[in-house]
Amino acid sequence: MNQQTFTDFEYSNRKRKTKREEFLQVMNDIIPWHEWVALIVPYYPRGKRGRPPMGIEKMLRMYLLQTWFNLSDEGVEDAIYDSYAMRAFMGVNFCQEQAPDATTLLHFRHLLEKNHLGEAMFSAINAVLEANGCIMHGGTILDATIINAPSSTKNQSKSRDPEMHQTMKGKEWRFGMKAHVGVDAGTGYVTGVTVTGANEHDVTQASALIREGDTVVYGDSGYLGIEKRPEILSSESLSRIDYRINRRPGKLRCRNDHGGQDWERKIERQKSSVRCKVEHPFRFVKVQCGFQKTVYRGLAKNLNRLQMLFASCNLWMCARAGRTLCYSMG
Repeated sequence: MNQQTFTDFEYSNRKRKTKREEFLQVMNDIIPWHEWVALIVPYYPRGKRGRPPMGIEKMLRMYLLQTWFNLSDEGVEDAIYDSYAMRAFMGVNFCQEQAPDATTLLHFRHLLEKNHLGEAMFSAINAVLEANGCIMHGGTILDATIINAPSSTKNQSKSRDPEMHQTMKGKEWRFGMKAHVGVDAGTGYVTGVTVTGANEHDVTQASALIREGDTVVYGDSGYLGIEKRPEILSSESLSRIDYRINRRPGKLRCRNDHGGQDWERKIERQKSSVRCKVEHPFRFVKVQCGFQKTVYRGLAKNLNRLQMLFASCNLWMCARAGRTLCYSMG
């Protein structure tokens, strides 16, 4: 904001900031706004006809608020009018302008989804992290998580989302999609993400998430037998990788009676100590941002949202680690 209002002076005298305000301040400082805006400019209306379009950065900030706090189009509009922290993040001065309405946000979100700009922003962030030496090479952790979808048929088409499927996890039937991620084994940053129906096996997306130059891959027992997959055997680089996959607990031998070290369980614990890094991005997406159930129909729209969330997660973890990034337009 260019000029402080009386509300800003009043809020500046508070004893402490809320966690929401601290989170938004961190993200405001570390997000490369100029680079992300430059990715959207070629697809954004130029305003030659009709009313002048809203500023790209203002719309991007509103879309990120919707994504981070799991709000509807109308919900995020109301939240900006209601929350000082969100209004400050948007940079809206109600003495001069109003917040964009829900319909404008809807059109902006469709623009991002149609042109796969979530993928472009996710790739751009990872390129910057690599250029700054934040992402290591040589090892990838694979994992997947189920994101539920509404199973109700009380809608206009009287049917469930045809791209979502059901599967049994444990003793519970789950309906929705599955998010597959690849995470850097050294730092925990997300390096790749794909989505499928919930009934798709984890191992089917492994080859798409392994990076070029990886020498070791970690995964849970859902990836057992990955080295025998045809796409792995047919690739010279993938077949040379050391796949360190956790065995199923029931397959481990019982500890002997001689008081010696249980080497099998020790090895499995060491694998798990590396593989646990993948849980931090999942926590950011499903707990901190509340994305535990899909809000859009179809895999493409939800993939775009996941790519924006994981890009934000990488920046959040970078900021929490006390690192700063140098950006270049290249």
